[in-house]
Amino acid sequence: MSKFFTTEISNPENEFDHLRFITVKSNALLRRADITVYIPPVSNSVHSLDVVILLHGVYGSHWAWAMNAGVHKSADRLIQQGKIRPMVLVMPSDGLYGDGSGYLPHQTENYEKWIVEDVIAAVREQITVISNNSNFFITGLSMGGYGALRLGAKYPNVFRSFSGLSSITEFSQMKIFLEEGEYDKLSSLVSKQENVFDCILASKGKIPDFYFDCGSEDILIEYNRKLHQSLLENGIKHTYNENPGAHQWNYWKTHIEDSLLFFNTVNSKD
Repeated sequence: MSKFFTTEISNPENEFDHLRFITVKSNALLRRADITVYIPPVSNSVHSLDVVILLHGVYGSHWAWAMNAGVHKSADRLIQQGKIRPMVLVMPSDGLYGDGSGYLPHQTENYEKWIVEDVIAAVREQITVISNNSNFFITGLSMGGYGALRLGAKYPNVFRSFSGLSSITEFSQMKIFLEEGEYDKLSSLVSKQENVFDCILASKGKIPDFYFDCGSEDILIEYNRKLHQSLLENGIKHTYNENPGAHQWNYWKTHIEDSLLFFNTVNSKD
């Protein structure tokens, strides 16, 4: 029996590039929300592929990773080259609050629960190559990196590992990207203004090795350096890289591959 009142999924006859589209009435958001899914071509006998959830940044939606970064094409190429095992990419909207929900619980809608519970339940119901035995990973860019690093740390029982690209590391940094007046409104709605380091520190000893990177010309580079240093000072195992680049799609299109390769390596240690 489905966990949702309604779920709509695209007709395979009209799909392209191994992309599938789902609209589900979310229990956490109390309204419909969208998910784009990349399903690699595999045998019909396969039922437990690993899954990477990719969270978009402010202003974006479920199509951003596929249509702006072509992440499904990158994954397909890495799979064909034998660099990663076949994995499903799940790309949900953030719930579409304002310029960005922060993937946080709000007073009415719970954008955190939407990702951690509803998105996972929806793809398990609708995508036959995903099962209860599939490992889930989570990553994201900018606001999505903020969401992925926080949620990966808070829910180690849900996510095998996690990463972030050009990540917002503290809630206050949302103000950099929001329309005037939106930050104060968002601040008044969220249940708690969480910081990435606090979430990771609270789960110290429970989380696996994780990864994050940032461009050396990125507006958020100093915040990412500060997070890296705080993690080192507290003896928290992680991998951090800096690369040439700014806060833009050219960087994320290139370096999302680093996260996919990292997740493949984490699984190889099992």
